[in-house]
Amino acid sequence: MSLSNTPLSYREFRARLTPLYGEGEARAVLDMLLGEAFGLSKADILCGAVSQLQPDDAVRLEESVRRLERFEPVQYVIGHAWFCGRQFSVAPGVLIPRPETEELCALITRESSCFDAPDILDIGTGSGCIACTLALDIPQAHVHAWDISADALRIASRNAEQLHAAVSFNRQDALRPPHDTATLDIIVSNPPYICMKEREAMDSNVLDYEPHTALFVPDQDPLLFYRSIAHYAQTALRHGGRLYFEINPEYATPMRQMLTDAGFSGVVIIKDQYGRERMAEAVLL
Repeated sequence: MSLSNTPLSYREFRARLTPLYGEGEARAVLDMLLGEAFGLSKADILCGAVSQLQPDDAVRLEESVRRLERFEPVQYVIGHAWFCGRQFSVAPGVLIPRPETEELCALITRESSCFDAPDILDIGTGSGCIACTLALDIPQAHVHAWDISADALRIASRNAEQLHAAVSFNRQDALRPPHDTATLDIIVSNPPYICMKEREAMDSNVLDYEPHTALFVPDQDPLLFYRSIAHYAQTALRHGGRLYFEINPEYATPMRQMLTDAGFSGVVIIKDQYGRERMAEAVLL
């Protein structure tokens, strides 16, 4: 609220965010906040609804904009993100789902038809966006999910409950997996893959708020999690089982070599809609 306790207008809120985000992003972030958290359409905004909010909502909007001024991601401010057409709760304990991960889910869903009722494991589930999406889009599947973070598992479990997605969650370190034998048809993971040296090029809203344990790997071992998961998949997958990764495009070539050396066949690096090498697929024969 302003000092006069008069609610600010849309134009005034946007003016506060523009120097921080730029004109286009400031408008997009503010519109998302007003639409998702306050139910205001663009028509409502044009008609001056922002300055006509009830006192409690006006206070809540001011608090939300202050969080945006500290570069907190708008998805955390509103408490959810959209993924594959569904709303997922998010908080600083989990990564915000990205559009490129939607492409990975679509790929798995298309190719799952070669299994009657696939047993699927999502390693490093975070918000549960991959696991819940696959459980809902492949209804005959049996979906399991791991994460090392108790906070992530709490959020993922809540998402599964709200979406009525049948997913079994377990707390498990991907770097210390169990010794499973021929229990799975599909393993998918979007593990930490950003090297510490890449931090300088990242936005502060990611660095200051999203969980570093879900983002970063040591510079000297960028395939740390991939190698551990691939080793687990060698025994945990049934013959003909498939391993899917979301990857750092910078390491697509060593990723292909690592999977080939691990005994997988049909190793394919797949580009996303922007032409970046973003996904890896391999088959255990």
